[in-house]
Amino acid sequence: MSTHRLWAEIDHAALRHNAKAVRDAIGDKAGIIAVVKADGYGHGGPEVAATLAPFVEQFGVATLEEARAVRAAVPERDILILSPCIPTERAAVVAEGFIPVVSGADEASEYAKAAGEKHARVHLSVDTGMGRIGVWQDDAPAVARDIAGMRNILVESVSTHLPVADSDAAFTADELRSWAGLAERLREILPGAKFHALNSAASFKWPGFAADRVRPGLALYGISPLPEFQGRLRPAMALKTRVTLVREIGAGRSVSYGRDFVALGPMRVATLAAGYADGYPRQASGRGAQVLVRGRRCPVLGRITMDQLVADVSPLPADVASGEEVVLFGAQDGSAISANEVAGWAGTISWDILTRLGRRVRKAHLDRR
Repeated sequence: MSTHRLWAEIDHAALRHNAKAVRDAIGDKAGIIAVVKADGYGHGGPEVAATLAPFVEQFGVATLEEARAVRAAVPERDILILSPCIPTERAAVVAEGFIPVVSGADEASEYAKAAGEKHARVHLSVDTGMGRIGVWQDDAPAVARDIAGMRNILVESVSTHLPVADSDAAFTADELRSWAGLAERLREILPGAKFHALNSAASFKWPGFAADRVRPGLALYGISPLPEFQGRLRPAMALKTRVTLVREIGAGRSVSYGRDFVALGPMRVATLAAGYADGYPRQASGRGAQVLVRGRRCPVLGRITMDQLVADVSPLPADVASGEEVVLFGAQDGSAISANEVAGWAGTISWDILTRLGRRVRKAHLDRR
């Protein structure tokens, strides 16, 4: 990547390691649905799917367009569309053999109409606290019976989505116990369906509730929503840029818009070829953000702008020059900055940091097989 100003390195060996870590956590009875929506959490959906295919049973995406892209890379795997489709997409979803989510009998009946004389597979979502999609848990048995009576609809799977698995253990434990009981009732109505509830956090903390499948996302990319399990995972992405300019500034000189940073004395500063248009969060401005230059943490100065940011390289040797590699997150020369750290500086979450990469960020896929 020596000719690139800004790039993300995707470590496919880390992806394989993380898939095995999920498998080790849940045991060998449950299947894995690899969530590769949002372009594989920014890592490249089709490329990630091709690497993970030997380790997983299915893939999860958010849209029909994503499903088609992943299908091209892994034609042998079923693909769940985890977000509701709009009405004009339903016929194509059925015709192309994807498995859409439904939240009630009315939605399932629309897929039945789209299927005509054929059969359509659907995935029934149950709401146990997320409040986003799904039939409310108290109504789920009646809705399941209605859908089971549709002659050309097959409920391939049934799931719920855990809203606080990474932040409220007591609620999640109660939710999972209640879900397990409801799942047993629903199995009698939908005997061929597969059941799943566990996301990344729950796959490690509550593997006993794995049921038929688990549905990890972030963990596959090497970040644990629960810090106690981070040691089992390896981050799969490093975001890197280059120094474009090194300058000496004197006391009283300001850096970037708003003059939020004013030098107290002489400094050497490096301008970097990355900004918020590339996905590095503007919200991290003035909040202790750092980058790695030659393995050393260098503070980000002033406001992060659309195309550039500035770092203090005063403690480094004077030969730091234009073209030098800088790590925004990832490892360099024995040091590392995590996406979680960047998220903390920006007041957001690591999911947001990984998926916000801009179009100018090139992807280098390492150790693919």
